[in-house]
Amino acid sequence: MKIGAICRTSAVLILWAMFPALADSAKPRINGPSIYGARPNHPFLYRIPATGQRPLRFFASGLPQGLKLDRATGIITGAVKSPVSATVNLKATNSAGTCERNFRIVIGDQLALTPPMGWSTWYLLQSKVSDHDVRAQADGMISSGLIDHGYSYINIDDGWSVKLEGVAEAASPRDARGNLKCNERFPDMKALTDYLHKRGLKAGIYSSPGPLTCGRAAGSYRHEQQDARQFADWGFDLLKYDQCSYRRKDNSLAEFQKPYRLMGGILAGLDRDIVFNLCQYGNAEVWKWGREAGHFWRTSGDLGWGPKGIYTLWDNIVKTFEQGDHGKFAGPGGWNDPDNVMMGYIADIPKDARPPNVKILRLIPAPLTPDEQYTHMTLWSILAAPLILSGDLTKLDGFTLSLLTNDEVIEVNQDPLGKQATRVFESGGLSVWVKDLEDGSKAVGLFNLGDIEKNVTARWADLAIFGKHAVRDLWRQEDLGRFENEFPARVAPHGVVLVKIRAAAE
Repeated sequence: MKIGAICRTSAVLILWAMFPALADSAKPRINGPSIYGARPNHPFLYRIPATGQRPLRFFASGLPQGLKLDRATGIITGAVKSPVSATVNLKATNSAGTCERNFRIVIGDQLALTPPMGWSTWYLLQSKVSDHDVRAQADGMISSGLIDHGYSYINIDDGWSVKLEGVAEAASPRDARGNLKCNERFPDMKALTDYLHKRGLKAGIYSSPGPLTCGRAAGSYRHEQQDARQFADWGFDLLKYDQCSYRRKDNSLAEFQKPYRLMGGILAGLDRDIVFNLCQYGNAEVWKWGREAGHFWRTSGDLGWGPKGIYTLWDNIVKTFEQGDHGKFAGPGGWNDPDNVMMGYIADIPKDARPPNVKILRLIPAPLTPDEQYTHMTLWSILAAPLILSGDLTKLDGFTLSLLTNDEVIEVNQDPLGKQATRVFESGGLSVWVKDLEDGSKAVGLFNLGDIEKNVTARWADLAIFGKHAVRDLWRQEDLGRFENEFPARVAPHGVVLVKIRAAAE
């Protein structure tokens, strides 16, 4: 098919997302990252993401000493005593066939060797989150199949600790030993993390370096060491640290960095791997120093808030296109984070709402057209941003699910080279972005932020390549043929064409 013959209407896009590999869906396929990092002598947990007709049977040869595989669930657990880099051969088999894939386990000093993937409570539940809600969404991640494509973190945002402001008779936020207490909606945090871990999921928690969280509940100010130890004892695998009420002495760089360097150092010294998310909204050019403290850092304000409430979402996605120059600071172990992926049903947040007085008006589908949703997911993937979802995982329609589980697109995000895309062309709302991949190929996004359909061309000179190259449409999972000197595409308004370009064999 010639690219000029492709008409990318929204209706066609919806169908395209749902076509790939349906005929082979019964056969096993191992998905997710091809590399994973953990620290020596720390609990190891990894569930092999694999699609295919159940039951599947899993095998792994070459596992580092100390790790074991549950062949029925595909969950790898244990602990490795010493630093090692091991290439493990993973295998998944069922009645329809067998799939094998190499997987590198690196036991050393780096976590988050690829961008974290998972889900957060915030844009769905705000501060009203409960143990019941978290378990329901975890079950939704499994029943929807998201877990089989690499999504693994279930992150509890603000709303789990004891609220201090706006409550007539607030309970003490800490027990007699000074440990943070949960509110009545979370009766047993250890039981909750055990529930997640048993299913191969990881657990995330939230706090603030200030005395109060954004929702005016207890933060970690002057209790950093104790709280970090508490989070580890509860079994958490990720901490989001939201600046909220933290007060700096001045606007020096050192003051901006201070609470994050403090907590990051504490977490690194624990006997448990905890991925550290710096949430301070891009202040003090955090992308330049964030990896010195943690593993991913917010590069801007909240994606779902603004002058039009949740309907500011598309405007904020467009602003994310200006973050392309941050890429030189990101890579394995540290990632730029433009906030959550907003797909499916989310909270209708009122105009100019801010915690702690946010009231969820209702749940609505994310206010994005189909083409805008393709743009959202494509941009996050080529920027190597964490894919942290924030919609209702129990109410995913087929189109949304197909967007979130396209493995060829996810592979771009999870590519072990860890390069963030750069913009190589921009004019009148049209742009071309290129992301170098480990295998020598390039992922190229051709974007049209304008309001009418336009032609967008990726020129070999801009991509630093020459000669004939094979082009594959990643959303359609279809080879488009060989092209020389350039690749032209017709792109829908607010839409994108995402392709993989590799040197063509003679």
